[in-house]
Amino acid sequence: MRTLYRPENWQENLLAELFGFRREFDDMFNRIGSPRRLTAEVPEWKKAFSMTPAVETYVDKEAKKYICRVTLPGVELKDIEVQVHGELLTVRGERKITRETKELQYFEEEIAYGKFERVLPLPEGVVAEKLTAEFTNGVLEVTAPLAAVALPRKVEIKPAVPFTKQIAA
Repeated sequence: MRTLYRPENWQENLLAELFGFRREFDDMFNRIGSPRRLTAEVPEWKKAFSMTPAVETYVDKEAKKYICRVTLPGVELKDIEVQVHGELLTVRGERKITRETKELQYFEEEIAYGKFERVLPLPEGVVAEKLTAEFTNGVLEVTAPLAAVALPRKVEIKPAVPFTKQIAA
């Protein structure tokens, strides 16, 4: 049997391909619902949550903190709102159209405008009361420390007393 070519990092490539496929699939459905317009005005039916920003969340065990990054290019700081309610982190805002309304002939129109909202579950152990957020170069970074209870700890394994020594005692 022939050996198929497999690069050394095939698992990473597979994940990258799957995430790329998901993004292309989402973009395809977004394009279906957004006919090309001749004016810059956003129709009423597209105004409610018409864009979905990309999100990256992870726990940095060395730094002992939770990190959430949301890509928001073209969104101004004053148009972003971050809330925590229980175990849920909510990021909402709006990317507003900044050009004048006039007759335009679009050749490509891939930038989504309008309101957005992402609701993300916080992992166990995140201290929500100490959440902080920074917005730099179109990326919102929300961080929070982890409670000591949530961090993994090493459990020491002690040798057991052999059964024969227990009988003799």
